[in-house]
Amino acid sequence: MTKKTIARPITIGALASVGLLAIGAPAYADTEVAEPSSFTSAFTVMATPDQVVNNDGVATPGQPGASGTFTFRINSDLEIICYDIRLEGVSGDYQSPARTATHIHEAAAGQPGPPRIAFPNPAPVGDGPRTSSGCLQGPFTTGIEANGADTGDGFSLAQIEANPAGFTGDSHTVDYAAGVVRGQLTAVPVGGVDTGAGGTAGGTSDALGLSAAALGVVGLTVGTAVVLHRRRQTASR
Repeated sequence: MTKKTIARPITIGALASVGLLAIGAPAYADTEVAEPSSFTSAFTVMATPDQVVNNDGVATPGQPGASGTFTFRINSDLEIICYDIRLEGVSGDYQSPARTATHIHEAAAGQPGPPRIAFPNPAPVGDGPRTSSGCLQGPFTTGIEANGADTGDGFSLAQIEANPAGFTGDSHTVDYAAGVVRGQLTAVPVGGVDTGAGGTAGGTSDALGLSAAALGVVGLTVGTAVVLHRRRQTASR
């Protein structure tokens, strides 16, 4: 997939935050960072229980009726990934040997694979929707070791851009340790420019909205997730 950097309008405050990020110490995956001024790609995950497999690649359905929407915006030049995650119909506490229970794994459809990024678990734990938004910067760590190294060691976001279908998003709970929901990454347009999902240059609303039809989501668009993310950033500053 050809990588294109797509600039997005940002406020003076956002510019100041990015400036602070640029001169600060290197960040790691367990540290939230400011949203960058541009992204090289964007991806969505429609996670469902029927796509879950265990570590042996055996179909192990997750929680009936549960669903998940993962939206990822990547700047692979800065090694930053911004995420907006929403889980619905999920019950029970999280559980995973990794640092958190919500991940991107390097795994094709129907196949197991190691986690490469661990995201903050969507909250609150309860009967309602669970959400999580923010931005992380590599190098990434997961807290799981394989062959003497963390499974995030050496991972680059450019690997997702090169083969999004080879990566999956999921979350794990006590009752569904193999995964409560899971789904493969699919490229979507960002900034109105085609990033590999058939998008074309368009207006600002199309660029930031990424309509529900494009994502296959009813009642939730990337535009809404971006607004929620920006509000969260504003509240935390």
